[in-house]
Amino acid sequence: MQLKDVRRVEWDEATEAIERCYELGWTDGLPVVPPTIERVQEFITYVDRSPDEVLGRIDERRREVSVAKAASNAVMAGCLPEYFPIVVAATEAMLDPTFNLIAPSSSQGGASLLVIVNGPVIGQLGINCKDNLFGPGNRANATIGRATRLIMMNACASIPGLFDRSIMGDPSKYTFCIGENEEESPWEPLHVERGFAREESTVTVFASWGPRQLRAANEPKVVLDVVADVASSLGTSLATSDSVSDLTIGVRQGQVVITFAGAGAFWNGWTKQAVKEYLHPRIGRSVADLKKVKVMKGTILTGDEDRRVNFVPEPDDILVIFAGSPEASGYRSSVILSELPKVASTAVTKAVRLP
Repeated sequence: MQLKDVRRVEWDEATEAIERCYELGWTDGLPVVPPTIERVQEFITYVDRSPDEVLGRIDERRREVSVAKAASNAVMAGCLPEYFPIVVAATEAMLDPTFNLIAPSSSQGGASLLVIVNGPVIGQLGINCKDNLFGPGNRANATIGRATRLIMMNACASIPGLFDRSIMGDPSKYTFCIGENEEESPWEPLHVERGFAREESTVTVFASWGPRQLRAANEPKVVLDVVADVASSLGTSLATSDSVSDLTIGVRQGQVVITFAGAGAFWNGWTKQAVKEYLHPRIGRSVADLKKVKVMKGTILTGDEDRRVNFVPEPDDILVIFAGSPEASGYRSSVILSELPKVASTAVTKAVRLP
């Protein structure tokens, strides 16, 4: 379907167009591709959906995101039309009421939006799931992740100093998109675990802080102990919720994404569920530790060193994915913490509707 009643801004040449986009406040600080009507229409035609179709809303801001708005921002981010179905699915996921975009998009913690892609579309579009996983160099990863941020800014009003109340921010707020290395993984992929068929392509969105890379001695149990220690750091999002201050609750309602790299054979004898169940009771701190840093009130009592507060409610709140360079052994991994309690924002997975 064709675009109608669009706002037109005219320019004479490319540099002027880029500068005009800056003047209009359409950028994330980096230059954008000017969203010409013809290019935006090409994206809409590719997904064969109405430009006026609403992908989701933020009622608190009286904002809604249409296919046309998503397409305009995907063009500005530098996407190819082939990437647009993933951008659409990510938009639907982040505007799902379960994800509750209003919370991570206005938090002082400055949540990033991690986009995890699964399924055949990874190979079809060349989405990076291996070397330099979180780094630069791949157009699909960079522009898909950037498109979701531009949609948040331009269509959802998540603008720094306005509704984006982040104090520090994070470089991953520019773009944060990865694929899972399903072909070499020793485990079932994330989307299968979350109820989708292996041959389906999906997008999972997760409100997070940036990844913390870590390394450990080349033994599975040692790697898991290091992962648990990093996820349990004081001062992180998992350790500073109001919920941990109430001993009747005694658990931080958070989620965590953990990426493991290397050869799949490294994990022989470890199922994904076994990994989660090993980590779950080890991600947390003692009551004494939490009282020392004033997360919990009161003086340290006898026995507080032995009383433990878990930071994730269930093993399945640990999202385990296999991604990164397969050339390494198993000692490299990363921990990505949720920026908010699970009750405020929960990871959401949506199917990608390919044309």
